[in-house]
Amino acid sequence: MTEETKDNHDAEEPEEDFAAMLEASLGGKAAPRLEPGQKIRAKVLAFSGDWAFLDVGQKGEGVLDRRELLDDEGQLTVALGDMLDVYFLSRSGGELRFALRIGGAAGRSDLEEAWKSGIPVDGQVEKEIKGGFEIRLAAQTRAFCPFSQMGLRRSESSAEWIGRTLPFRISQYGEQGRNIVVSHRAVLEEEREQQRAKLRETLREGQTVRGTVTSLRDFGAFIDIGGVEGLLPISELAWGRVADIRDVLHEGQEIAVCIKSIDWAENRFSFSRKDTLDDPWALVARDFPEGSLHTGKVSRLAPFGAFVTLGEGIDGLVHISKIGGGKRINHPREVLKEGQDLAVRVEKIDSAERRISLVPAAQESAEAGEADVRSYLQEERGAGLGTLGDLLKKPQEKKQKGKKKK
Repeated sequence: MTEETKDNHDAEEPEEDFAAMLEASLGGKAAPRLEPGQKIRAKVLAFSGDWAFLDVGQKGEGVLDRRELLDDEGQLTVALGDMLDVYFLSRSGGELRFALRIGGAAGRSDLEEAWKSGIPVDGQVEKEIKGGFEIRLAAQTRAFCPFSQMGLRRSESSAEWIGRTLPFRISQYGEQGRNIVVSHRAVLEEEREQQRAKLRETLREGQTVRGTVTSLRDFGAFIDIGGVEGLLPISELAWGRVADIRDVLHEGQEIAVCIKSIDWAENRFSFSRKDTLDDPWALVARDFPEGSLHTGKVSRLAPFGAFVTLGEGIDGLVHISKIGGGKRINHPREVLKEGQDLAVRVEKIDSAERRISLVPAAQESAEAGEADVRSYLQEERGAGLGTLGDLLKKPQEKKQKGKKKK
């Protein structure tokens, strides 16, 4: 072998090795042929000029317009090694063209191809018109998006959409592009389904996640955790009793919730906000020991007594037999009313049953006064002063003796 032949062989060897590695990475099998509009996962390999190069599991190179990866300030939103969902556009030689969606530089023919292939297109919401919105697509093409197809749920204000650039899917393409109907909701539903698939693999009962309040009802709130929407019952909102859920939550609020139950078959999910908060009963013995005095608020009246709130999530019961000040009453409302402040003493704590027995402090004071009088009288009797009647007669007897002396 001559030196020249050896040099040529060494120069060709890396290319052969690369081809072998590529073949090995594909498992030695021909990759399935891509069809226009097909969506695949691709890995960002490199950036060069106006293009991003992708690993798409094919022998040919995958290229994506770099401008699709820039934010509003012109900065790249992805890094080498990131995975992207891309749509196959066309094949030219060994080059495979991909797109995240059809952008503003596209022509009418690209829009028609996007309609046939199901590729999303960028569009700017221009103005509100009868029944929906006018959308400006690529090549200054006008399209119509019905109100029902703008979001996953109907928005209260149409003004929030005006001027925004959003991805749309072309649902109707007619009259050579003069009659186009688009849907932003279809894109959102697809994204939601992808999120749902990921959640199905990771979501577990007892897990704490972040969610957004989507709507409020008297019985609870609906929470979206990104791909899944479930119910947060009003009873699971806080440790204490909540009369009106709107006093605690508002639509659009982001909160932490605990997964209580998951039913993928029926698409039912329930959450708890209470389980993400500290249990106030853990400190009851310290904060409300037996015998201690507190001022609480009457939260609820029942035929058998009055519930008094001592702190967040901590309610005690004053039994009806201890409410009337010694008088028999038929209902606590005869003496108390909801919302009023009431001084009470903690009589007994049952941590296992989460119950606190209370007695009104005023009643105890009255009973203590009566006990003092009885004790005084007993002491007087013990000194030989007679009965209470005798005690009352003594002043009169003194007056009569005084008159006789005069």
